[in-house]
Amino acid sequence: MKFDAKCEKERIVSFIRNYYKENNLGGAILGISGGKDSGVVAGLFVEALGSENVIGVTLPCHSVETDRNDAKLVSDYYNFPLYNFDLTGVFNEFKTELEKIGTFTEEEAKDSDINLKPRLRMSTLYYLAALFSKVNGKTYLVAGTSNKCELYVGYFTKGGDSVHDILPLADFTVDEVIALGEELHVPEPVLYKAPNDGLSNKTDEDKLGVTYKAIADYMENPNSVSEQDRKTIERLHKNNAHKFNIPTYRRE
Repeated sequence: MKFDAKCEKERIVSFIRNYYKENNLGGAILGISGGKDSGVVAGLFVEALGSENVIGVTLPCHSVETDRNDAKLVSDYYNFPLYNFDLTGVFNEFKTELEKIGTFTEEEAKDSDINLKPRLRMSTLYYLAALFSKVNGKTYLVAGTSNKCELYVGYFTKGGDSVHDILPLADFTVDEVIALGEELHVPEPVLYKAPNDGLSNKTDEDKLGVTYKAIADYMENPNSVSEQDRKTIERLHKNNAHKFNIPTYRRE
């Protein structure tokens, strides 16, 4: 069945509006990375709540400047405020404090460094959500931006970009997100750029070792992809299953 982007966009907008009305909520705050997912989520919330109730934040942390420029394309188009909160100094101070524990090689600290950045970003977004809720007299939620393909293979940081209050794109593949973005008129340089985390100097697909299209095809029919892609997807899905459930002991 052909994906009806117009219909789905309207349903998501209604979902957001209804949730906000039922829970007496006021606004949304989200990190604007300069990529398609945050661009589409921004467009959805502006349509649902109005640009005056959306706040965007760029959160550079040893990041590339072009990402911030692309984020501004989104905020300029949708006319919502965009604040820059540079976490580079916070990250550097963290690394200085780490030296009191021991000396670690760049390779040993690589994954920890990469995952620290989204965790700092998450803390910042929640701080600002609480702050603006107090200042503006209405409750702001932190909007998540993960899509279905990312979630299936666990391509997110536990305690980082996995933390949010509302998640509108969780049931849409990357191609479907692009179609929603076209319906929302997300600026083309943002919508069609190769997805990357802005942290590791690699595209998402380089890091995953498989394309988002292959992941989407696999979810539809596991036998529709190559054996190598199938094994990669299944390995990622299995190895990252721990990110979805916290084992909790219950007394008998």
